[in-house]
Order: sequence, then C-alpha cells, then structure tokens
Amino acid sequence: MTGARPHLKFGVVVGEVSGDALGAKLLPALRERFSNYDLDFVGTAGPLLHAQGMKSFFPLADIAVMGIVPVIKRLPSLLRRIQETADRLIAEKIDCLIIVDSPDFTHRVARKVKAALPHIPVIDYVSPSVWAWRPGRAKAMRGYIDHVLALLPFEPVAHQKLGGPPCTYVGHPLIERRELFRSTQEEAQRRSSEPPILLVLPGSRRSEITRLMPVFGETIARLKQIHQVDFDLILPAVDHLKSEIEDLAKSWAVKPRLIFGEAAKYHAFRKAYAALAASGTVTLELAMAHVPMAVGYRVGAIEGQIRHFINVPSVVLANLIIGENIVPERIQGACNADHLTNDLFPLLSDTEARRRQLKGFDRLDQLMAIDEGNPSVKAAEIVSRYVIK
Repeated sequence: MTGARPHLKFGVVVGEVSGDALGAKLLPALRERFSNYDLDFVGTAGPLLHAQGMKSFFPLADIAVMGIVPVIKRLPSLLRRIQETADRLIAEKIDCLIIVDSPDFTHRVARKVKAALPHIPVIDYVSPSVWAWRPGRAKAMRGYIDHVLALLPFEPVAHQKLGGPPCTYVGHPLIERRELFRSTQEEAQRRSSEPPILLVLPGSRRSEITRLMPVFGETIARLKQIHQVDFDLILPAVDHLKSEIEDLAKSWAVKPRLIFGEAAKYHAFRKAYAALAASGTVTLELAMAHVPMAVGYRVGAIEGQIRHFINVPSVVLANLIIGENIVPERIQGACNADHLTNDLFPLLSDTEARRRQLKGFDRLDQLMAIDEGNPSVKAAEIVSRYVIK
C-alpha cells in the first residue's frame, strides 16, 4: 500500500492583468515540475489564474489600479487589501510565496508574510525597475526576497551592482509568442511592396490615446502632405476603447483602418514596414517582430515630474537591452508632429536609419535568447530549488 502523495501550498500574489497572464503560464509549469506532489494555489488572482484552478481572496479589480491619482484616491482600500492578503497567506500556512509584478502591492504583502513566516522562500517574478529609479529598493529586497526571476537580460547584473537579491534572467514571455508576430520569409519579402504598411499604436489606456491620438494624427498628415509618402495606414486598437479611438480618428486628415483583437494586431505586425508607437511593451513586440519604429509618449503633470528622477538613457526597452538608442523616442514636449515626422520619414524607405534599427533587432534576438525550454519552465525550475532541498 503506497502512502499519500506529499502536498505543497503556494501563495501567488498578482496585482493586475499582466501579472494574471504571467502567473497563469507559471502554474502549469509548476505542476509539471512538482508532478509527484499535490499542489494548491491561493492568493490574489484574475480570470486566467482562476481558470488554472487557483482560489482568490477577492476580485482582482479591487487592487488593479493604474496611475498616481487613482491610487491616492483608493489608498485606504488598497492598504486594507494588502493587510488582508498577508494575513490570509499567513493563516494558510503556505510553503512558498510567489509575487508577480505590481511591486507597490505585492512587495508590501511579501514583507509582511516574510516577517511572520521567515522560513518560507519568497520568489519575485518580474523585477521592479530598480535600474531606472529608486535603486535603493534592490538592497532592501534582500530582507524579504529570496530570488528574482527577471524578464530582461540586463537585470541580473543590475541587481548584483545594486546589492539586490540573487536574480536570474528566465526570458521574457514574448519569447513564447514570437512566432505569432514574427513574419515568415515570404511575408518579410512582401513588406517592401507598394504601398508599405504603416502601423500606428497610440497605447492601450484611455489617458494614452487621449494625449497621443491628436499628435500621431498630425504626424501622419505631415508625412502624407509634406513628404508625399504613400502608405497603407493601420491602427490596431483595443476593444475597450473602440468608441474613443473611432471618435479621435475622425479628425485625422489621413483615416486609418482600425483593426481589433490580438490576432489581427499580430497579423499586421507580420506585414508592417514601419510603425509609430506609444512607449510601452508594444515597442518590444515591434522590435522582436523586426518592425522599425518611431516612439512618442506624453504623461500627466505629476507623472512628468517623476520622470526627472528616472535614471535611464531611454524609455524604449529594446534600446535598454541592446545598450544603444537605435529607436528614436520623443517624450512630453518633444513628442510633437515635427519631431515624430522627422523620426518616422526615414523609416519608410531603405535608409541608414532603417538598416540600423534592423541590425539592432538582430542583436536583440541574441541577447533575449534563453538556453532551453521557455520562460515559465525556467521560472518553475528555479522555484523548485527553494522548495525542494
């Protein structure tokens, strides 16, 4: 007669939709890694983690707040949820805590749990941007984080220099999806067909499209009117902002073709010749798809003041990974139609500026590569080192 299978209980804490998606990929990898164990997962979860069978203490919408002003307005509620999450994880007597991104929420939970349960390992999946601002956070993390699973290849060196906890590059989740947006050889050859496809990506948040749609529209108009460039204009839009984007696009002199959904967006990436994009993860997607781009971004007054404390030479992830500012970027007042037009126009033909970006994107592929498996599998392997000894 065989004995009962050993049991492990993981605490998983996410604070927004992107963390829910990353955590949902990690759970199957953990189940595979701990195939001889019965596993339970408790903490905070969105719909994707729910689909993986995880129990959530409360709806993710209670804590998924973006922007400084909205956070301030909901601060008392957020602080209560931080304490509740920590108390319930402690009561559950978890064997390991995995926090995913959203450091303003998840790290506060981790500190409380580690203080009460100092024997359990705490794994941080997604490093805070200690290399960009508030670098002192890295050293402070050693008191409650056992290992950081990094999505960007330069982050382990950054943590080492700043005195942070052990940190391993496990690979960016986009690596697992690269085939969805990377063109085939045939599609790459068609990119040079006339007219070229130009993508406009003004962001996925209401504040972003409100600030960027007018200046992006003016930029496109100048390309057409002053430089007399011919192109097919496509704007991949997010479903929840459909009406706002449609309204803002009505005033554009050159009307874009709006497409919706991730599948349509990635299909357009495979065929695009160049792009005008808001700063964010989409710029890394474009770089991995080998689509040359110009980048612009505008934030509110409070966020604009914080920008002066950010200590990085670029806000474009591809530039930071490569270590060279190959993608032009215009922030705040510099994000205007004159500058963006000057940045974008050379990318619509076979120029040195275009070739420089494409050459840099080849280097990006090499720098982001991982030895074997995928990021979730590599992350689960590191977790296992701390749980099974």
